[in-house]
Amino acid sequence: MEHIVTVQGIVTAPDDWTPFADFMEPTDAELDAIEQETPLILAEVALLDAQIKAMDHPANDIDTRRIRRARKRVLAARRDLTNRTAGAGTAGGAA
Repeated sequence: MEHIVTVQGIVTAPDDWTPFADFMEPTDAELDAIEQETPLILAEVALLDAQIKAMDHPANDIDTRRIRRARKRVLAARRDLTNRTAGAGTAGGAA
Protein backbone atom coordinates (compact mmCIF):
# COMPACT_ATOMS: atom_id res chain seq x y z
CA MET A 1 0.00 0.00 0.00
CA GLU A 2 1.33 3.42 -0.92
CA HIS A 3 0.82 6.33 1.43
CA ILE A 4 -0.58 9.57 0.10
CA VAL A 5 1.01 12.70 1.53
CA THR A 6 0.10 16.34 1.23
CA VAL A 7 2.24 19.33 0.38
CA GLN A 8 0.87 21.40 3.22
CA GLY A 9 4.31 21.43 4.81
CA ILE A 10 5.63 23.42 1.87
CA VAL A 11 2.88 26.02 2.19
CA THR A 12 3.15 26.48 5.95
CA ALA A 13 6.90 25.92 6.36
CA PRO A 14 9.14 28.53 8.00
CA ASP A 15 11.23 30.84 5.82
CA ASP A 16 14.52 29.00 6.40
CA TRP A 17 13.10 25.62 5.36
CA THR A 18 13.94 24.34 1.88
CA PRO A 19 11.18 22.27 0.29
CA PHE A 20 13.52 19.93 -1.59
CA ALA A 21 16.54 18.06 -0.36
CA ASP A 22 19.80 18.03 -2.32
CA PHE A 23 19.18 14.48 -3.52
CA MET A 24 16.06 15.64 -5.36
CA GLU A 25 18.02 17.87 -7.74
CA PRO A 26 18.95 16.39 -11.12
CA THR A 27 22.46 15.04 -11.37
CA ASP A 28 24.97 16.25 -13.93
CA ALA A 29 24.47 13.04 -15.90
CA GLU A 30 20.70 13.60 -16.00
CA LEU A 31 21.17 17.20 -17.13
CA ASP A 32 23.56 16.03 -19.87
CA ALA A 33 21.01 13.45 -21.03
CA ILE A 34 18.31 16.12 -21.19
CA GLU A 35 20.63 18.38 -23.16
CA GLN A 36 21.37 15.60 -25.64
CA GLU A 37 17.65 14.88 -26.10
CA THR A 38 16.66 18.53 -26.57
CA PRO A 39 16.86 18.51 -30.41
CA LEU A 40 14.56 15.49 -30.54
CA ILE A 41 12.12 17.07 -28.09
CA LEU A 42 12.03 20.30 -30.11
CA ALA A 43 11.48 18.35 -33.35
CA GLU A 44 8.61 16.43 -31.77
CA VAL A 45 7.04 19.68 -30.55
CA ALA A 46 7.31 21.11 -34.07
CA LEU A 47 5.58 18.00 -35.43
CA LEU A 48 2.76 18.39 -32.90
CA ASP A 49 2.41 22.07 -33.83
CA ALA A 50 2.13 21.17 -37.51
CA GLN A 51 -0.46 18.50 -36.77
CA ILE A 52 -2.49 20.88 -34.60
CA LYS A 53 -2.43 23.57 -37.29
CA ALA A 54 -3.67 21.04 -39.83
CA MET A 55 -6.63 20.13 -37.63
CA ASP A 56 -8.12 23.63 -37.77
CA HIS A 57 -9.16 23.43 -41.42
CA PRO A 58 -9.50 20.99 -44.31
CA ALA A 59 -6.24 19.36 -45.38
CA ASN A 60 -4.23 21.16 -48.02
CA ASP A 61 -0.85 20.76 -49.71
CA ILE A 62 0.95 23.19 -47.42
CA ASP A 63 -0.13 21.37 -44.26
CA THR A 64 0.81 18.04 -45.81
CA ARG A 65 4.30 19.31 -46.65
CA ARG A 66 4.70 20.92 -43.24
CA ILE A 67 3.84 17.65 -41.47
CA ARG A 68 6.06 15.61 -43.79
CA ARG A 69 9.03 17.93 -43.14
CA ALA A 70 8.40 17.84 -39.39
CA ARG A 71 8.32 14.03 -39.46
CA LYS A 72 11.62 14.01 -41.35
CA ARG A 73 13.13 16.30 -38.71
CA VAL A 74 11.93 13.97 -35.94
CA LEU A 75 13.42 10.96 -37.69
CA ALA A 76 16.70 12.79 -38.27
CA ALA A 77 16.86 13.89 -34.64
CA ARG A 78 16.17 10.31 -33.49
CA ARG A 79 18.88 9.02 -35.80
CA ASP A 80 21.39 11.59 -34.56
CA LEU A 81 20.55 10.87 -30.92
CA THR A 82 20.84 7.12 -31.47
CA ASN A 83 24.17 7.51 -33.24
CA ARG A 84 25.48 9.81 -30.51
CA THR A 85 24.45 7.52 -27.67
CA ALA A 86 25.66 4.38 -29.48
CA GLY A 87 29.00 6.05 -30.21
CA ALA A 88 29.41 7.18 -26.61
CA GLY A 89 28.99 3.66 -25.31
CA THR A 90 31.73 2.09 -27.42
CA ALA A 91 35.28 2.20 -26.20
CA GLY A 92 38.30 2.12 -28.46
CA GLY A 93 36.76 3.70 -31.54
CA ALA A 94 35.52 2.11 -34.72
CA ALA A 95 37.12 -1.06 -36.00
